Amino acid sequence: MFELGLTSFAEAPPEPVGGKIITHGERLLNVVAEIEKADQVGLDVYGLGEHHRIDMAASAPAITLAAAAARTERIRLSSAVIVLSSADPVRTFQDFSTLDLISSGRAELLVGRGSFIESFPLFGQSLEDYNELFAEKLDLLVQIRDNERVTWSGEFRAPLDDQAIYPRPQQDPLPIWVGVGGTPASIVRAAKLGLPVALAIIGGDPVRFRAFASLYRRTLAESGFDPEAIPLAVHGLGHIADSNEEAADQVYASFTANMNRIGRERGWPPLTREQFDWMRSPEGSLVLGDPATVAAKILRWKEALGIDRFMLHTAGTVPHEIAMHSIEMLGTKVSEMVRGT
Repeated sequence: MFELGLTSFAEAPPEPVGGKIITHGERLLNVVAEIEKADQVGLDVYGLGEHHRIDMAASAPAITLAAAAARTERIRLSSAVIVLSSADPVRTFQDFSTLDLISSGRAELLVGRGSFIESFPLFGQSLEDYNELFAEKLDLLVQIRDNERVTWSGEFRAPLDDQAIYPRPQQDPLPIWVGVGGTPASIVRAAKLGLPVALAIIGGDPVRFRAFASLYRRTLAESGFDPEAIPLAVHGLGHIADSNEEAADQVYASFTANMNRIGRERGWPPLTREQFDWMRSPEGSLVLGDPATVAAKILRWKEALGIDRFMLHTAGTVPHEIAMHSIEMLGTKVSEMVRGT
């Protein structure tokens, strides 16, 4: 069955949004409530991404997801992503193995190289080793997943000599996904290991990712894996409201502020209303509008890329009650139009 879910970074911008500044504590409690709502309306997965910034409260996703595990019954609980390049694979596995046990087998681990750099100096890693760190740590993480006792050595971490690693998860194996932003080498790396991939689409026409989907499935087959047995997901920015214009009005100010704040850090030009409106067009990357508009865009991506899972990430920040309404419509109205098609 085609899966639907949500992702979040527990965004908590320092500027007033809708006249209010939300604290990190309030935002994390809202995230737990949103996961509970997603479970109630039948969504399949909720992913929480690791960040170490003042405008994002989720520096420890496993802890927040464990709190949600106690209040949910069915929904899968995932990172989105853990910045594995600056993390310790042993501790990461232990965190999500523990989450898996607490949730009775509902944990997933989505790892990536990360799109922000704060975690590298914070945990004593060099950005010069950005690619090498991820490749080495992903190799170790997979070995830990597959073996209770591990002997391993690498360049960036102390070696392991027949070291037992506990606790072991309820699921065997613990699902490990790789988040990819559009780099062919990352697609190939994941496929050679037989790992499912989540494509992060934040700009342009998503159909352009068709080449990456084809490369992924071709490399899976060449590496001895069945492409039909390993899922491919997409993470897209968007929002659902009762009408297309209401959805746009609810996120435009905060989405623009967030993108421009990050853009100033990276040298991007300011986002214009014209660009925003193109992004929410049928060919754009924003999955934003009323349930029918959102469902149509998800189905377009499903047909173009052959995805098995779609995860919606709110394009900006909205008040908690508006977020809850969007979640309800994704799990009910959008789901009815998308599943089984």
